[in-house]
Order: sequence, then structure tokens, then C-alpha cells
Amino acid sequence: MEDQVTAAQRGDPLAMDALLTELAPWVGRLCSAIALSRGEDAMQETLILVLRNLPTLREPAALRAWVRRIAVRQSLRMTGDARVVSVPDPPEVPVLQDLDTVMDVRETLMRLSPSQRAVLVLRDLEDLSEQEAAEVMDLPEGTVKSGLHRARKSFRQRWEEG
Repeated sequence: MEDQVTAAQRGDPLAMDALLTELAPWVGRLCSAIALSRGEDAMQETLILVLRNLPTLREPAALRAWVRRIAVRQSLRMTGDARVVSVPDPPEVPVLQDLDTVMDVRETLMRLSPSQRAVLVLRDLEDLSEQEAAEVMDLPEGTVKSGLHRARKSFRQRWEEG
């Protein structure tokens, strides 16, 4: 993938297309988990920013972390939550067997704030440490830790409310 990134940085249109094709599903899952109904817009903005700023990426091996930061930032921007400025790679969303459960989880997430969704996605879906999530969100680790606690508590309460 590093060769593909390097070629895309040089302006190779086939490498750019392949890179976007590979990143789009992952970016889409991340953005839709945070920005919900604005997820497609956030994904599109993320991919535009990735292409536009790809030449500034110094280390091709850091692509996914760099794209994650952009995706989280754009997702939060789409929700109007400017408190969190940067974010890591989008999470792989586990496949749930039961469509009703998927819909219930989505409805519960919709009732959380964008920053609560972001911290849950980074920790529970992306499996980042609190320190890594703090770096992505450009927040102190303690803020992420307390925010995660509140987000999980809110999710549980809203889940139980139905």
C-alpha cells in the first residue's frame, strides 16, 4: 500500500483511484457512525481532503492514522461539534446478525452527542487506547477517559429506555 500512496502522491491517477477505492468503505463506516445521517457528506469531504492533501503526507505508512484523523474531524464538523478537532482511523464495524439490533443501536447512537459517538467509535469500534483516542481527538487523556465513561453510561441509559 505504501507504493500505492507514493504513486498517488506523484499524481498517478490509477494509484489515486485504487487508494480511494480501498479507503472509501472504511471511511464511510467511520463517518456514518459519528455523523449519522451526514455520514456520506463527511465521507465525501474526507476523501476530497485526503486527495487534496496527500502530497503533504510525509510517511506513507501513516496513511490510515492520518485519514482517520481527517474522517473524525470532518464527521464532527458535519454535526456542528467543534470541540473535537482531530481523529484516528475509522473503525471496522462488527457485523450484527439481527437487523432489529442494528437499528436499535443506531437509534441509541443518534441520541448521543457527536463527541460521545466519536469517543465510543474510537475506543469500542476502532479499539484505540485512551491515549491514542486522546491524540486523535486532540484532547487530554483524562478528558477522553471521563468522556468515555459518560458516553458509555449515556448509551446504556438510552438503550434501557428503548
